[in-house]
Amino acid sequence: MHAEDQNMEDVMDASMPDIGTSSHQHPQPLLQTFNTQHPSANANATVASVPQSRDPFRDIPVKVHIRRPERDTWAYMGRGIVSQEISGQSSRVVVRAASSSKILTVFGEGAALQAERRGNFVVIGCVEGGRVVSWSLNALNNSETVRLLASIELACYASKQAMVDPVMHGAFRRRVARMIKDDRRRRHKRRKDQDSMVAAFARTGLGGEMEAEDTPAPLPDAGAPPPAEPIPIPAPVVMPIPEPAPGPGPGDVFVGYPQP
Repeated sequence: MHAEDQNMEDVMDASMPDIGTSSHQHPQPLLQTFNTQHPSANANATVASVPQSRDPFRDIPVKVHIRRPERDTWAYMGRGIVSQEISGQSSRVVVRAASSSKILTVFGEGAALQAERRGNFVVIGCVEGGRVVSWSLNALNNSETVRLLASIELACYASKQAMVDPVMHGAFRRRVARMIKDDRRRRHKRRKDQDSMVAAFARTGLGGEMEAEDTPAPLPDAGAPPPAEPIPIPAPVVMPIPEPAPGPGPGDVFVGYPQP
């Protein structure tokens, strides 16, 4: 036997205990190892079995504007709070006034609306009885705007009709989009006609004359002293012209020294 093999056997014999004396001690390290590894496995299983708790929906502060049917300008409604209310498998987005908590509008499942993002604004066009009412929600920053738009789409677009009859749901969404587009086209046409009319009045010059007639005379400044009254000038006094003294007669002419 080679010297290397002999040395290897000596090392193995020295490292391995006697079978007869220590056979009952072998399972103990295995059990200890299993016991030390088992709690971590149970902890991982417990963590995996516990569902992750979702963060509650945080209210979003916004500024609310409304554009009513057949109107081309926005009306400011004040500051509002947008919250999401979940009921079972459905949810809705509620917009309340920040001061009085009065409900301004509600966007729920299956609503005939279309939401669009324009900068930090979310514009929602709602079809109500053949007319379009537009709401504008102005969020504070970009992340709040994205979260607001996502909550509206989740509450209104993900409806049961899309799962039951996707064809009818798609036709409904297209009809809503077409009505909102037609309302936008009519609104732009009215604005263009108004601009053309204003330009025509400006060219004729009638508008300037009408403004000049309607403009009242400027009122005197209340802080300035009142104007002084004019000082009356006395009338000239008629002075009599003296009559000239009568001249000497012809016989009174001086002809020399008087005679004694």
